[in-house]
Order: sequence, then C-alpha cells, then structure tokens
Amino acid sequence: MASKARDAETKTDDGVWETVKVVIQALLIAFVVRLFFFQPFNIPSESMVPTLRVGDYLFVNKLSYGYGPYSFNFVAGFRDYEFFSVNKVPFSGRILEFGKPERGDVLVFKLPSNNKTDYIKRLIGLPGDKIQVRDGALYLNGVAVKRDKIEDFIETEKTGLRVEQFRETLPNGVSYVTHNRRNETFPGADNTGIYTVPPGHYFMMGDNRDNSSDSRFAHAVGFVPYENLVGRATILFFSHTDEASFFKFWQWPVVIRWSRIFNWVQG
Repeated sequence: MASKARDAETKTDDGVWETVKVVIQALLIAFVVRLFFFQPFNIPSESMVPTLRVGDYLFVNKLSYGYGPYSFNFVAGFRDYEFFSVNKVPFSGRILEFGKPERGDVLVFKLPSNNKTDYIKRLIGLPGDKIQVRDGALYLNGVAVKRDKIEDFIETEKTGLRVEQFRETLPNGVSYVTHNRRNETFPGADNTGIYTVPPGHYFMMGDNRDNSSDSRFAHAVGFVPYENLVGRATILFFSHTDEASFFKFWQWPVVIRWSRIFNWVQG
C-alpha cells in the first residue's frame, strides 16, 4: 500500500512539474515573439480615426524595416521604474533590413523629443519630399494628392457627431480614409508652409487631420528619424468601446467591437 501511495505521489509530482515546464516554455516563446517579431500596442487617442480607434489593440511587425535602437523594449509595462526598463539598444542605424518604409504605411515610432513615448501615425513623406497642406488638402511635391469626398462618418458610440470623410490616394496607390472636423484643436493644421523632409527622416500625419499632433508641428513631433521606427502596424486583434470594464463581464458582448477584430490595418 505504501509503495502504491509513493507511486501515486511521484506521478502527481511529475504532472505538476510537466505543467510548470509547459507554462515556462510558453512564457519564453511569448517573450521572444514580443521582443523580436510582433509587439502589441493599444490606441489611446483619436488621432488615427477612422483607421484606428480608441480601444483598438494591434500587433506591430518589428521585422518590417529591420531592427533599430528602439526596436527592443524589454519591460514595456514597467516604464515608470527606470532600473527595470531598457528602452534603447546602444547601436546606430538599422540591421536586418527586410524592406524600406513606404508612403501610406501605418507606423509606430519613438517620439523624437522623448524616446520613451510611442506614437502611431501614417507615413506621408519620404526623405527629399516636399509636403504642404492647403485648405485641408494634402500636396506632395507640389501636386495635390487625390482626394474624393465620401459619405459622412457618424460617431454612434458617443456624441452622434457628423464628420466629413475623404478617401485619399497616394501616388503609390495606397488608399485610406481621413476625417475633416473643421475645428481649431490644432490651429494651422489645414494650412501649412512647405516641409522638406531631410535625409534619413520621415513625415508622419494622423488620419484624423484636425485632431492629430504630428510632423506638421515641429515642437510636438517634427520629422521622424529612421532609427526611431519601431515597426509597421499590421492587424487588430481586439477592440472595445470606452464603456468596457474587465469587471463588468456581463457587458462584454455589447462593448466589444466584434467587427474590428482581426482586421488588417489599412495602408
């Protein structure tokens, strides 16, 4: 009897250890995937509406343009504790470049003035491009970007506000929808001077054109260095409204935006 009890105890211990090993292996795989391949981000602002909305969660492909000094965030959840965070790897340039950024890509990058802050915007201007906004219309190298008026957007989740929408198509064929709110959240956003993108830098803009702090404002974002790019936004894996709460599980079927889950990021 004692022998059988010892055998049962041994089997139980083996089962627990196997479970622990599986959990550890899964955590290591998740860590490697996050560190080198796909990093999750959530959208905290309305600057990329309608492409991205507050409450969206997406994956960023870190292999899109190779690895730069800001590609590795070892402990993203502990940024308030400096001794836990490694925000920049000590090398310059990029390695393992599998491709170059293209106009229309939706990118996550480190804010040039504060390399601990992540921004997400659409790439509009490449090095050497001349960018200008006139009466809300985008001009690229002196030529107006194709811009077609489409049906208005109605914000059903909040105010019911009706917003003008335009489908913009860049010279390389990338097409996406922009919003024109005609407000003064960012004075001067609809009429700017001419920006000439310097070598090794990019010009970023939000799709919510009147509610986006981007490269049009030198004091806020300005031109973004190539090395500051983290990766390209690829796919939404979750989305919820402002009313969502982890503890109000009975509301989950209503507050989750089911139609946005597993959508590719446009651009």
